[in-house]
Amino acid sequence: MLDQLSKQIIASSFSLGESHGVTSFFSWTYVQNSGAAFSLLAESGDMQRYFLLSLSLIASLVLIVWMHKTRLFLRQRLLGQSILLAGAVGNLIDRALYGAVIDFIDLHYGGFYWPVFNLADSFIFIGVALLLFEGRQTNVSSES
Repeated sequence: MLDQLSKQIIASSFSLGESHGVTSFFSWTYVQNSGAAFSLLAESGDMQRYFLLSLSLIASLVLIVWMHKTRLFLRQRLLGQSILLAGAVGNLIDRALYGAVIDFIDLHYGGFYWPVFNLADSFIFIGVALLLFEGRQTNVSSES
């Protein structure tokens, strides 16, 4: 909900392409990404829209099944899965409604600009990080 709310605030307050600096390294910049991460496949036409929409839907369903099969005591795994699913669904909603993902968080330093992203992208990153670093903790716990 936080992802969708933030996107609606940006889309209703900014014109497409509009940017407002907040600090020397952070801006709010309203863009739409019709491609995948880092705008991959952005110029591939309508076929990529349906491909990415299908891929997002399948990934979300796989995550739901995986979460259902995950044991309750694996809290970090469940948290990572939940946050990852929230991000996937946030971007899935954008693709279904607009044919593109609304991005607005713009980080930059000097001449370096990170691709503009959104809260859903951040949730995906955090969810994956929790899942990647969960393995060591689970192995130690299962040895006890």
